[in-house]
Amino acid sequence: MPSSLQDQFIKKEALFGAQNYAPLSVVLEKGEGAYLWDVDGNKYLDMVSAYSAVSHGHSHPELVKIIKEQAGKLAITSRAFYTEPFGDFLEKLTSVSGFENVLTMNTGAEAVETAIKAARRWGYKTKGIQENAAEIIVADGNFHGRTTTIVGFSSEDSYKDGFGPFAKGFVEAKFCWTECGLNESIKSFEEKINKNTCAVLVEPIQGEAGIRVPQNGWLKKLREICSKNNVLLILDEIQSGLGRTGKLFAYEHEDIKPDGLILGKALGGAMLPISAFLSSKEVMNHFNAGSHGSTFGGNPLATKVASRAIELLFEDNLIENSNILGEYFKSKLKAIDNKIIKDVRGKGLWIGMELEESDINAKHLCLMLLNEGLLCKETHKTVIRFAPPLMITKKELDWAVDKISKVIRSV
Repeated sequence: MPSSLQDQFIKKEALFGAQNYAPLSVVLEKGEGAYLWDVDGNKYLDMVSAYSAVSHGHSHPELVKIIKEQAGKLAITSRAFYTEPFGDFLEKLTSVSGFENVLTMNTGAEAVETAIKAARRWGYKTKGIQENAAEIIVADGNFHGRTTTIVGFSSEDSYKDGFGPFAKGFVEAKFCWTECGLNESIKSFEEKINKNTCAVLVEPIQGEAGIRVPQNGWLKKLREICSKNNVLLILDEIQSGLGRTGKLFAYEHEDIKPDGLILGKALGGAMLPISAFLSSKEVMNHFNAGSHGSTFGGNPLATKVASRAIELLFEDNLIENSNILGEYFKSKLKAIDNKIIKDVRGKGLWIGMELEESDINAKHLCLMLLNEGLLCKETHKTVIRFAPPLMITKKELDWAVDKISKVIRSV
């Protein structure tokens, strides 16, 4: 139960805030590294990382320094003018990613909307699709954001309830997952491709759906059919990108390269919202002055922080740490012998523990883990997601495994 002090803040949210979230009963006050503290001074190990946004850890001293310096110098102008941090950021991101052009926005959903716009313009102006006929193929179980366009092509009814009508131009194929193997999934995408198809938009690993990792070779096959049919392959790596899966980008596990890449979350170093759509000049050159924009997109403060955040991924060995400790953490979770655990899956420090259907659901366990000093979050009632900051240590993971084992045994 929350203390009387925490209860005050919880009641304020309930009274004055829209109830579009159902938070766990803890009021957080500060963070440092892999830890968070509540208003009563209780300490917690963060296993959520703001859904992969806190890869560098909370309040990284280098990023705190950068944000203070830049905020005191120049924070916001608008893209009506050039700024030094923005140009440096573009150079940095294109250099490490290998993509020619970047279009910056603020949130992941905005970057997805940008990718949709880019794909459609390319379809009309390069591929020659008839105006207003372009189609984008998505996967079932997808999660790409919360705008009305994006929820309109979701297969989750709760995301759409009461928000229609929705935009046309999206068709759904089968994600490569348990009941749908690699060949069946690829066939479902191939069958949806026609003369009006401009892009395939998928997550390399589906996060919100429960850390659903497709069969090896799936992305490579998707790359092949997109290339064969002159269709753009666009990957949403808002959660999976920037080291989360043990590679800089998740698609590198399959040694391919998409035509477009969507980034967000960790790009801001757990300091500021910034997102980006990356692609080739062939695709990006269809944007002209006035065709797309954002008041805060590419602002000096966010881009200065993001440039340093990219550097720190390598300087702090966060990608390597995710790869090595991710495998270690997954093996320790798999070693927990209990019939309530149905599956443990993931790549890098992005792991889902799926539970068997029972009276004890994932949220119940997250509440129990909260009482043990571990902050976790469930998805779809049966999966607990574990996504700690990428700078976490083996000692901290061992402590977490002990707490998880204790709670699992207790039920």
